[in-house]
Amino acid sequence: MTALVDSEVARARAVASTVVDPELPMLTLADLGVLRDVGMHDGRVVVSITPTYTGCPAMATMRDDLVRSLQEQGFADVEVRVALQPAWTTDWITPAGVAALVDAGISPPGRVSTGSTSGERSGPVALQLAPTRRAVRCPRCSSADVTLVSEFGSTACKAMYRCGSCLEPFDHVKEH
Repeated sequence: MTALVDSEVARARAVASTVVDPELPMLTLADLGVLRDVGMHDGRVVVSITPTYTGCPAMATMRDDLVRSLQEQGFADVEVRVALQPAWTTDWITPAGVAALVDAGISPPGRVSTGSTSGERSGPVALQLAPTRRAVRCPRCSSADVTLVSEFGSTACKAMYRCGSCLEPFDHVKEH
């Protein structure tokens, strides 16, 4: 019986891993690092996801897309849970996800490693009132000659930059 449950969990995980982020459709929830766990409890598929930030407006769409995708593949009873601990970090974006961002013309985030294997930060978080300094390169021409245009891009989790070399504007996924 355990082999059957393990097989169904693997199948459910494979389905959930294909669901894309509604704001970054070039990324699956798995590549974004939002898909945290897939399991079975009393015949129900239970999926855990972590928001990229508190109040992320895409969470309801992510939940609905996961439920619909799993139900379309024969999983009648699906529950999606939101896991807030540990908080999501851009370090959870997979290498394939980083490559997909660049291929889509979006500058990927740099590393924000916390030193913890769980991604949790310890101690106080410094409040920074000055503009954030980032090591950003143009995703089109790789130039480091870039200028911050707006701290908020097409979504709140992205900043808008302009390249001084190719003059193209581009989004940058903010590190956190």
